[in-house]
Amino acid sequence: MAKTIENTIENYFKSNPQLSREELGSLINSDFPELSEGTITVYLSKLKKAGKINNPARGIYSITDKQIFNPEVTQNLKNLYNKIHKEFPFIEICVWNTKWLSDLMRHQPFKNYTIIEVDKEASEQVFNTVNEFIKNVYINPDEEIFERYISSNTEEITIIKNLVTESPTVKNNKTGIPALEKMLVDIIIDKELFAAQQGELNFIYKTAFNKYNINKLKMKRYAARRNRETEVEKMINISLAK
Repeated sequence: MAKTIENTIENYFKSNPQLSREELGSLINSDFPELSEGTITVYLSKLKKAGKINNPARGIYSITDKQIFNPEVTQNLKNLYNKIHKEFPFIEICVWNTKWLSDLMRHQPFKNYTIIEVDKEASEQVFNTVNEFIKNVYINPDEEIFERYISSNTEEITIIKNLVTESPTVKNNKTGIPALEKMLVDIIIDKELFAAQQGELNFIYKTAFNKYNINKLKMKRYAARRNRETEVEKMINISLAK
């Protein structure tokens, strides 16, 4: 039986380079329903010791030794998320800072932004709420707003954006943040917001794919929702070319 699981383990990771313990256990159980949870745990331990699978983070399994993207969520970001969530408990919220992209870049940007993404229907209300306790908040700024008010502003800038439905997001210590797959798609599309990254897109993609576990299918699905699948797929192919 162990040999059979060993021969099929790679199939479970074809659509996702990393799986939670629950997801992997469910996939194994669908092929081997006679196995108990305890037995599956024993087999996973054996496969890990044999080097067939990796355990890069608690409760996460992978067949690659690449890292899981795990940016630092500062206390300020946590507080920001919690304040918005308290006021709007039923909307999806995603917070992050463009500084997270610095790890993927050759040259460090002069300016970084705090980004809040929320459901489109709630964006105006969230903007009004955040404006009460944070200065320099902008909602869905266009090119003109960036040029006139944001680019030359040396103070902290917070930008509120509409969150595309079914965006790839994850929870980090109970705080909603974008998955790396979402960030990589967004930097191609939102050129004004990510102006500092435009000259390094190839480098960013190559660095990201070399260093981190990335679900290409998830990226393509999200890019399709933003009507830019062809452009994103082309960049993925370039980054993976030897």
